[in-house]
Amino acid sequence: MRTVITAWSAISPFGFGADAFRAGLRAGIPAATAARLVPDFDARTVLGKKGTRSMDRVTALSVAAVGELAGRPDAPGTPAEGPAPGLVLGTSGSVQSTMDFTRSSLDGDRPFYVDPARFPNTVMNCAAGQCAIWHGLKGPNATIAGGRAAGLLALNYARRLQVGGRAGTLFCGGAEEYSHARARLHRHGAGSPERPVLGEGAAVLRLEPAGSAAAGRDGLAEVVALEFGVYEDADGIRATLLGCLRRVLERAGARPADIALVAPGEAGGEEQAALADLFGRQPPAEVDCTGLIGDSAAAAASFQLLAVLVRAEDDPALAGRLALVTAVDHDGTLGCALLRPSPAR
Repeated sequence: MRTVITAWSAISPFGFGADAFRAGLRAGIPAATAARLVPDFDARTVLGKKGTRSMDRVTALSVAAVGELAGRPDAPGTPAEGPAPGLVLGTSGSVQSTMDFTRSSLDGDRPFYVDPARFPNTVMNCAAGQCAIWHGLKGPNATIAGGRAAGLLALNYARRLQVGGRAGTLFCGGAEEYSHARARLHRHGAGSPERPVLGEGAAVLRLEPAGSAAAGRDGLAEVVALEFGVYEDADGIRATLLGCLRRVLERAGARPADIALVAPGEAGGEEQAALADLFGRQPPAEVDCTGLIGDSAAAAASFQLLAVLVRAEDDPALAGRLALVTAVDHDGTLGCALLRPSPAR
């Protein structure tokens, strides 16, 4: 069974909605904030007052982004037979919520004098659960952690659900919030010496089994293959990612020359070195997403997938060719995905 992407949504530092993301990516100008925040985003304003009093930012971003797709006129409803629409979300939850809740148990008069309404925000699958409740998604509901590779890991998990017959329509993506707690961890933690500007947002794809009525003829793009790897230290990134790239091409029955577009997670470093090893002196075209919207961590790879779809909208020559997305997380996980954009509909 093949999986195709049939629609997508984005809430990014460029603004609210897919059109804002398209415009920002096409302009090629970095979002105009010191930290790349979603502008003017407030949960109560976007989602209403009911059910949002204790909702944290990453949950609100997720609920809003999934709602952009689940509320579309062409969104598939619950079928009479077979699995109901579900969700696979790449996120690590809210570090700010976890720290705030823990602090409240330490500085209160008693350790148990905490706000119970805020406890769900400390659980990693809070955002995915709230999305299901808000939008009536009664199918599979999963949360996948993996840092910058989370979006690709979620895509792989979703595809396996469909191939196994456990899911039909799936919403799949990644979400990340900016917070002072995340900024402190980023500043003092190990990882890339470049310290890219932090970003945030939510990017969601709608996935359908190829050939289904909801998928139409070809969808927007086919998910061809994914591969993942694990490295021990930064010195191992280049070789591990190169091996991953070669495996994904072998799985797809393709060569490096068949790739027409690359969406890397970072503009330099070992990730780019591995790509240079693969392509040699004839690299394909490249689309930079992180440089424009910042390091959106768990949402990064999902935004890179959207960048491929936007570029395919603008360049008909990419139809039927392969596009490569790569992601390297500084905690040891990396991965890559091959997409095949469909002809414009």
